[in-house]
Amino acid sequence: MYCIKCGTQNSDEASFCQKCGHRFENGEEETRIAARPSTRLEPSSEPVFTITPTLKFVKAGYVVAVIAAFTFVALMGLVLPGVWWFVAVAIGILFLLVPAYFHLKQRMTRYTLTDTMIEIDRGLISRSTQNIPLRRIQDVTVSSNAVQRLLGFGDVVVDNASETGGKVILDNIDSPRKYANMLLEQMKRLER
Repeated sequence: MYCIKCGTQNSDEASFCQKCGHRFENGEEETRIAARPSTRLEPSSEPVFTITPTLKFVKAGYVVAVIAAFTFVALMGLVLPGVWWFVAVAIGILFLLVPAYFHLKQRMTRYTLTDTMIEIDRGLISRSTQNIPLRRIQDVTVSSNAVQRLLGFGDVVVDNASETGGKVILDNIDSPRKYANMLLEQMKRLER
């Protein structure tokens, strides 16, 4: 049964609306609301957006790792000329594993906004998915420190009304204000 005042879906046995508190008089209101066309958005399979954290630091990490690897191989060749050169090169290549790890970690995090929820996927082997219904979101904040502002990215902080009073952070997003505005716009559409 849908409330005629706010449009919220309630159980068929309810005497009052769970959202606005409107009293259901008799079965007549149920019939009237059922005959009225729905203004609610139907969930779609198409996401509004899907984003991943920025790779700006990862790219800088690759540059630093390559410089460190060349420096290590050169120093090993000067300090210990008896060490086999391919061993030094193999150890130098291991420097690239650090940014490769962070690259993979960034790529395995995905934030998706649909018509009704935010979906956060994390992990490669062990996958974790968190769903936040848009109806539970209380506040959306864009936060960025000086370095993030300089490089054009930041965090989108989403406060939601969960039992634990959760705060979810979409970390290191390029153009965070744009995505926060898209999220707020989707929340407004859902309320109509």
